[in-house]
Amino acid sequence: MGRLKDKVAIVTGGGRGIGRATAKLFAAEGAKVAVLSLTPANVDAVVADIEAAGGTALGIVCDISDANQIKAAVHKVVAAYGGIDILVNNAFDPSAVFSSVIELSVEKLQRNFEMGPIGYLRTMQACYPHLKASGEGRIINFASLAGVLGMVEYAPYDMAKEAVRALTRVAAREWGADKITVNNLLPIANTWGADAPPAVNALGRHGSPEEDIAPVVLFLASKDAQFMTGYSLTPDGGMIIDSAR
Repeated sequence: MGRLKDKVAIVTGGGRGIGRATAKLFAAEGAKVAVLSLTPANVDAVVADIEAAGGTALGIVCDISDANQIKAAVHKVVAAYGGIDILVNNAFDPSAVFSSVIELSVEKLQRNFEMGPIGYLRTMQACYPHLKASGEGRIINFASLAGVLGMVEYAPYDMAKEAVRALTRVAAREWGADKITVNNLLPIANTWGADAPPAVNALGRHGSPEEDIAPVVLFLASKDAQFMTGYSLTPDGGMIIDSAR
């Protein structure tokens, strides 16, 4: 406990799934957590859970495809907590991830880029001066195994998530001198519930957002990962084994 004591963290897409699990774990480890999501009810529910457990949280409704909303959200966090130490970029639009290559429209591709590498870039840029001032800034970007594997019918999502990995590698090199680490996470987690497809990894199961994925995000956000930057970690139960590193 207390691995993030006195740290300030932003978690985008923090209203559900892995983002929710991450926000709650960060708070339990002592961080002041800003929960960003597009759905007000989800934001309120996560903040209520954190506060009920004795943690500190700030809920902000934010569409990360909107540059002005990102700037406003970062301003609110800094005004409330005095700075930013950790940025977790997890938001995406699940309604726009599917398309074959032959049927892929520019509009659907653009939506995936706006919610992926463009949105992540904007949050990184907005948070940069505060992460630099922290002296030990951490950025964790969510890419996807779908992009590594080239999953069929996920063409726009695959393309956007691989662009996130490229952004992460470049930022890791550029911002290393500022003592900011930038890493990717490519998880496999059960966010489908009872409708989850069969797991095809070595461990034979999908990960739990709370027990398998959020602890890896915590590791990357903590002092334990201070000498790691530019990497893609794959908490996937042994689905791809080394091919993304």
